[in-house]
Amino acid sequence: MSVKGLFITGIGTDAGKTVAAAVITKALQADYWKPIQCGDLDNSDSIKIERLTRLRTLPEAFRLKTPMSPHAAADIEGVELGIDKIELQKSDKTIVVEGAGGVMVPLNSTETYLDLMVKLNLPVVLVTRHYLGSINHTMLSWNVLKEAGLRVVALVISGTPHPSTESYFATQIDVPFIRVNELEELSSETVAEEAVRLKTSIKRLIA
Repeated sequence: MSVKGLFITGIGTDAGKTVAAAVITKALQADYWKPIQCGDLDNSDSIKIERLTRLRTLPEAFRLKTPMSPHAAADIEGVELGIDKIELQKSDKTIVVEGAGGVMVPLNSTETYLDLMVKLNLPVVLVTRHYLGSINHTMLSWNVLKEAGLRVVALVISGTPHPSTESYFATQIDVPFIRVNELEELSSETVAEEAVRLKTSIKRLIA
């Protein structure tokens, strides 16, 4: 069975990746999958997404208690972590896959999330947020993804606009921009409203 999906990655921690994943999952009425969860197992990203979207989440391939980078958490807990142990799950729905941190976060001494993205070979959505230094982080992430041969289908801009930065991105990045607004209250209702607003743009990503 051929599975449709999107891989959501960010330019770094706190770029707004999980909120973007929630909105995209809701808009597509998709299944959500976080391959590796590190820390906060009682309130994991899967639990948050299920609460925010009221949709199905698929079980993680790895659940690590330590709130650190996957390679460090696995080392501390004596877990052998590698992309050979992670397979895209089967589903009759689109699967929204969420990474952790950024593109080059290590899984072990030789593999990163980039290697996992290449293995899964799903279209990629890159999430950015405006802050001092974000242009550099965004362009580095964009170039690494493209050089790896991955098909990046959208740049999600999380939060408030920054016209000069976005006008620069428009000269460098040749995919649609989608803005996920800053949600003052993060709830299933506000996620649903944002998903309705962006539904047409998001559905084009898997067309």
